[in-house]
Amino acid sequence: MWDSELSGRTALVTGAGRGIGEAVARLLAEEGARVIAVDRDAPGIAALEAGYGRARVTARAVDLTDRAAADALVDDAERTVGPLDILVNVAGVLRTASVVDLTDQDWDDTFAVNTTGVFRLSRAVARRMTARRAGSIITVGSHAAGVPRAGLAAYAASKAAATLFTKSLGLELAGSGVRCNVVSPGCTYGDLQAPHSDTPLGRIAEPLDIAEAVAFLVSDRARHITMHDLYVDGGATQFA
Repeated sequence: MWDSELSGRTALVTGAGRGIGEAVARLLAEEGARVIAVDRDAPGIAALEAGYGRARVTARAVDLTDRAAADALVDDAERTVGPLDILVNVAGVLRTASVVDLTDQDWDDTFAVNTTGVFRLSRAVARRMTARRAGSIITVGSHAAGVPRAGLAAYAASKAAATLFTKSLGLELAGSGVRCNVVSPGCTYGDLQAPHSDTPLGRIAEPLDIAEAVAFLVSDRARHITMHDLYVDGGATQFA
């Protein structure tokens, strides 16, 4: 049996083929949502669909750097699965290099997914949510957006941009009852960054730790929370 907390709601999760995105897709499905699992690489999301059944998880292999992909994805999702109640932007890329060694292509690729992809998909979903006067949009950012990290300038800048974009979107949509929040992980097993253990809690996050924060923010328990940036990093930002 499925938990009924998100029963009847439809969620679109990007980056769902691995790591945090996969954990978010799994948890939302287990809490009752119908999930559209999106990733550029098909095998991970195909496994999710096979494991949960298409009535619970629908896989969509999409490259969100394609200018037309966001609108086409949302149109297809709403037509074939149902009106979207939840969007979780998790898809991301990481190119590590010092600024003097960072290439134009590294910079462009990072922003294409981490920032522009978030913008296009959030815009497409927001247009529909505002018409229905309900919905929740989450962007998974990074604590690197708030604390400088050597070798992560492009990643940090892209996540900082996505964070401020999401907060600004939340301000614009608040009057329509649509909430927009950010979850900012620190180092997480199975995520883009190599894990290390310099956190006050003395442990590295599991993807489920981040997924639990997302599940709370999209639920009715967080109905009075919007434009918030929730750090889930074991206190590492304060410790830095």
